[in-house]
Amino acid sequence: MKKKTSTSLLLGLLATSLVAAPCYGSATQKKISAAQNTQQENQKQLDNAQGRIDSLESKKNDLEGYLKELNQQLSELGENLQEIQTQSEEKQTELEKLEKELAKAQEKEKEQYDSMKLRIQYMYENSDNSYMTLLLEADSFTDFLSQAENMTEMTKYDRRMLEEYKETTEEIKEKEESIKKEQEELENLKQESLDKQDEITAVVKSTRGQIATYESQISAEQTSAKALLSKIESQKNTIDNLIKQQKDEEAAQILAEKQEQNSASSQNNSGASQETTQPSTPESQDNSQNQNSQSQQEESTTPPAQQEDSQNESQGKYLGNFKLTGYCNCEKCGGHSSGLTASGTTPVQGRTIAMGGVPFGTKLLINGNVYTVEDRGVPYAHVDIYFNSHEEALQFGTSSADVYQVN
Repeated sequence: MKKKTSTSLLLGLLATSLVAAPCYGSATQKKISAAQNTQQENQKQLDNAQGRIDSLESKKNDLEGYLKELNQQLSELGENLQEIQTQSEEKQTELEKLEKELAKAQEKEKEQYDSMKLRIQYMYENSDNSYMTLLLEADSFTDFLSQAENMTEMTKYDRRMLEEYKETTEEIKEKEESIKKEQEELENLKQESLDKQDEITAVVKSTRGQIATYESQISAEQTSAKALLSKIESQKNTIDNLIKQQKDEEAAQILAEKQEQNSASSQNNSGASQETTQPSTPESQDNSQNQNSQSQQEESTTPPAQQEDSQNESQGKYLGNFKLTGYCNCEKCGGHSSGLTASGTTPVQGRTIAMGGVPFGTKLLINGNVYTVEDRGVPYAHVDIYFNSHEEALQFGTSSADVYQVN
């Protein structure tokens, strides 16, 4: 009867624990869900902020490229203006030279004209006397003709020289006009370049102002993103702590269930021993002897549940049944470009794991192997095991295992 009572008690305890089991950590789970929802909302805001930052950066980069082109145009305009200025100065020098030449030619023309005018006037006024004098003074008629011809040639020479001086003067004037025209064209080009320079300078100023506006907006968005990122990191820690609390509650519940099972099993064994001590018939005595023998065997052997508790204690603190995955240092796995872990160590296969919620250096026993927490990237209760290659990490896949914190 006592054996049945003990068995009923054990079944009752198991039933109670099974009914109560789903209820543990429900309040913690609600907190986890609320924290995760808040984190997701902040992450969404962070993504939107990052999107705005990327858009502003793109616009800023476009304007900086445009500004570079404008500065290049200003540089070319400056060079053109310098070239125009050089040409204008050269033309001015040439014009001054021509003006001096023109003044000399005009002066010579005037002198030639005045000389010719005097000779013509003299010859006109004394034409009769001149020819009479030539005739009387000539040694012969041939000499007279020769001197008369010389007078005619002199007159022709005067006219020819006058014409040449006039032509020279006109040529110099034409060159002068041409140079003045070129100077005017150069001045027009110079003014156009200056106007273009002013226009581009105004655009450059406006572009720089717009770039400054974008930089200010980017700075504001980055400040907002930094604040959101800080919130997300804080929420990650909160979630890790809540998950750790939940897992601790689960582990405590499991240990409590095992203790209840051990207690019920002990009571059952005790009841069976008492039954064997009561007086009975010879037949019952034989049975009692058999039960005593079994009881002695049971007393000499620790119950399996107690053996498991003893084994768990030797393995360390039971943390719970955790999710296991694999990762490596490649970009697909989000590895660090430096090749180091978040704690600054060099990852080693068979030693390095990543998990949040516990300090760096924490040692965890998983499937008989002791690992060290040296990296981050996953929350508490999710263990990411380091592998040397991406293929090994993929091959490891996803699984779960009981995890113990080594003392």
